[in-house]
Amino acid sequence: MLPSSAVSAPQQAARPFRILVVCTGNLHRSPVAERLLRARLVSSQGGFEVHSAGTAGIAGTPMDPFAARLLVELGGDPQGAVARRLTAAHVEEADLVLGAGAEHREAAVRLCPVQALQRAFTLREFTRLMRPQDAAGVSDPAGRAALLVRGAASRRGSAGRGDDDVADPHGAPAEAARKVARRIADAVEHIASAVLGHPADRDIPLTGTSG
Repeated sequence: MLPSSAVSAPQQAARPFRILVVCTGNLHRSPVAERLLRARLVSSQGGFEVHSAGTAGIAGTPMDPFAARLLVELGGDPQGAVARRLTAAHVEEADLVLGAGAEHREAAVRLCPVQALQRAFTLREFTRLMRPQDAAGVSDPAGRAALLVRGAASRRGSAGRGDDDVADPHGAPAEAARKVARRIADAVEHIASAVLGHPADRDIPLTGTSG
């Protein structure tokens, strides 16, 4: 008989940890976060699936061109990024839902209360509530992610409140959109570093070019 560890590894690999990022139009904030998370978690060798959707997304609408440009500068790939409308099925399939703002988190919970209540956060709320020590001793990134979600959920309501929303840059000046992108990239870096078990010491680009 095979040892238990030899049996559990294929079982874990068969079910990737699924992350869903949500904003309003699925044109700027959520695709930027989605593609940056994909870029950072690629080293986990298929242990993750990352998608995004919008509470008012119009299916097939291309990603905002300036957001796509910022994404490239940050090391992400906008290829093929088009909007999806958020559905209950998207939420039900996700192991972690990250909203750009509180309204997006709440929309996910309304669509799928049982599944989303302990899995839905805003992007920055999750960054604030998670603790790398919740996954101490676990090397598998998907396993670490599940423990980070559990730990963050246990602290909700007891860890105070922060500036957790990422503002919608639609129609804002270019520098405001850059600030939003930096804010998203910073949160993604901390989440990915905790999931992968690495220190969050990566420098975030976008150091002030105009556009």
